[in-house]
Amino acid sequence: MSGTEKILTYQIHVSGTVQGVGFRPTVYNLAQNQNLFGFVLNDSEGVKIHLQSSHQNLEKFIDTLRQYKPPRSIIQSIDIKEYYSHIIFKDFQIKFSEATQSVATQISPDLDVCKDCLAELFDESNPRYLYPFINCTNCGPRFTITKTIPYDRHNTTMNKFSMCSSCQAEYNDPKNRRFHAQPNGCHCCGPELQLADCRGNTVISSGSARQAQRIFDELTEFLRAGKILAIKGIGGFHLACDAGNEQAVRALRQRKYREDKPFAVMFSGFEEIEKYCEVTKIDRLLLEDVKHPIVLLKKKQDIPVAAATAPGNQFLGCMLPYTPVHHILMHFFEKPLIMTSGNISDEPIKYSNETALKHLSGIADYFLLNNREINIRSDDSVVRSYKDQEYPIRRSRGYVPMDLNLGIGFKQPVLACGAEQKNVFALAKNDKIYMSHHIGDLKNLDMLQAFETGIHHFESIFEIDPKIVVVDKHPNYLSTQFGKKYAAGKTIVAVQHHHAHAASCMAENGLDEKVIALILDGTGYGNDGKIWGGECLVCDFQSVKRIGHFREAKIPGGDPAIKNIVAMGLSYLYEIFGRTLVDLQFPVVQNCPNLDIIIQMLEKNVNSPVTTSCGRLFDGVAALCGFRSVANYEGQAAVELEQQIENRASGFYDFFLWDNTEQMVIDWEPMIRQLIEDVQLKQNFAVISEKFHRGLTEILYQMVKLARKKTSLNKVVLSGGVFMNSFLLKSLENKLLNDKFSVYTHRKVPTNDGGIALGQLVIANNHQ
Repeated sequence: MSGTEKILTYQIHVSGTVQGVGFRPTVYNLAQNQNLFGFVLNDSEGVKIHLQSSHQNLEKFIDTLRQYKPPRSIIQSIDIKEYYSHIIFKDFQIKFSEATQSVATQISPDLDVCKDCLAELFDESNPRYLYPFINCTNCGPRFTITKTIPYDRHNTTMNKFSMCSSCQAEYNDPKNRRFHAQPNGCHCCGPELQLADCRGNTVISSGSARQAQRIFDELTEFLRAGKILAIKGIGGFHLACDAGNEQAVRALRQRKYREDKPFAVMFSGFEEIEKYCEVTKIDRLLLEDVKHPIVLLKKKQDIPVAAATAPGNQFLGCMLPYTPVHHILMHFFEKPLIMTSGNISDEPIKYSNETALKHLSGIADYFLLNNREINIRSDDSVVRSYKDQEYPIRRSRGYVPMDLNLGIGFKQPVLACGAEQKNVFALAKNDKIYMSHHIGDLKNLDMLQAFETGIHHFESIFEIDPKIVVVDKHPNYLSTQFGKKYAAGKTIVAVQHHHAHAASCMAENGLDEKVIALILDGTGYGNDGKIWGGECLVCDFQSVKRIGHFREAKIPGGDPAIKNIVAMGLSYLYEIFGRTLVDLQFPVVQNCPNLDIIIQMLEKNVNSPVTTSCGRLFDGVAALCGFRSVANYEGQAAVELEQQIENRASGFYDFFLWDNTEQMVIDWEPMIRQLIEDVQLKQNFAVISEKFHRGLTEILYQMVKLARKKTSLNKVVLSGGVFMNSFLLKSLENKLLNDKFSVYTHRKVPTNDGGIALGQLVIANNHQ
């Protein structure tokens, strides 16, 4: 060929989760097998391939790539362009990564240990026997160690570890499964463990298989003795103890200031979980999925788990080991372990050695540290199964930072600041939506700093400079205050809380039209300045109209009444009986030491905001029937009340639906009166709870049916934290489906406030 001739060349661009998952060596080996010439590299937009080939061979290559792509990769798109090149390729190469002006690539979430690495981990003849950081291109940390992109070693927290000659040879060999495995290392050159006491004094350091075994032998003895451990994982620290040791679990609760909220439990394998819990096929798929979330499962009777693990709860949050450290620990100890977030309640999870030793030394007796830095914290994800599908509760490790891939185009880059509780922020640019890891409840400076750090990190790694900032309408949310300050010189959009709930469910279900939205939760700032939470809306992404809600009640004392729910119960009585409630021969009245103070607050409207919240109604019912007087975590009364149901009650409590000109109103007074009668008849909690749930289901169905008549709309979205109640969700959804409604629920983001940011994004994108 003369120097002036050109050869047909194809540029193939693959986007999706294609970096850090063995994509380039897969491309290399496929090209070698098909005798194709060219090269492949990572860039800031994904993976780029250049091939000199016939069109027929190109099609064969693309088909083979789709079929044999790496198991942990996700291909979102393959774009092919033709050009003519002066350069003739004489082989196929893997080239160094290049940066481009646009960032569109997916950084892989952190991956569990693959089967190949797991086999090596427990093979005494293997150089990586008991190496606690074993990984390859198919597994190991990704998101939490990434500082910037492209995902190359020098852009991660592994940059300070120089590979030994053996590891370097693996890293350089395209035919080796550790080719360009960025966290690659071994006992000789990789990160090390340090077993330390609560003062930070090193007891043992790893650096060999023998030293690693010594560490895990010691940890096993500590666990058997009832000690509490702080263990550094992929996204932060866990606090661990023997789940069968009642004294140890109670000590962990006391030290962590976590009264009743259930602890997660890690099991050595699926077969062990089956001994403790009822597990369906979909549950098993969720447990064994690469993301390894905590999965909520129904407990079996008389299992050897401490009662303090999940007090008053029929479910257990179960998970399987997903890091080498977990696998080694469970190999040596074997029994189920409490594995809960390494923090004091209301604080962010700790992820550096220094902060863990500073803040967790009053909780943990010993620390399992390591010298591989975590760049960004990421808590465990939590899911449950619903109608044979995944139903997310907390979306974090394993899911983040994957693009939701909803096919929505954004006119300008957007930052959504999310809500106050269960905060998750989100960023969007072009057709990409990045929901953050779980931040938590923004109640203090530490949580706010974690929130801000997360935003800046996402902006950096995805090169997004938001032009629009979205906040909740609640003026006192820390996320709102941050957003307003951050938005200087940018467009700021305030979105009503329940409209955002509706929009999040619409977006993930591909709805861009007016719908009926039934939104039930505990708290949301309404357009009238009151606290909403039991709302029927007609909305799309541009507009929202409230057409129905629950009858109003007051929250005596404000936020403290969300914990001391007796006050909420008395509020419902006051709305019906006024001051004469003091004359009721009713336990919650007779046993309340602050009755006069609560009545005065209600009478004089002192610190008693008005609410239509369905969540607060659950609290009031739990208090009135004597089931619970104090809620030690958000939604506790509702969670435990639901679990009382035994499906043996006859009938249901009555509500009344008022149909005014502009608003439908669900009146709970008939239900409260009937509940009072049942309590006085000493009816058991199971019957009361079921009659309440069935009555609530019926009146909600009637409201939606009337909304259809008023609007001629037939599509219904169900969102809000109350719909974590699977009995209510299933009962209502089935009723609506049987009446030919099209019903949409959550599957990709949580129905609680962890999904709010998605709704904020799409509303802001349609803001006029």
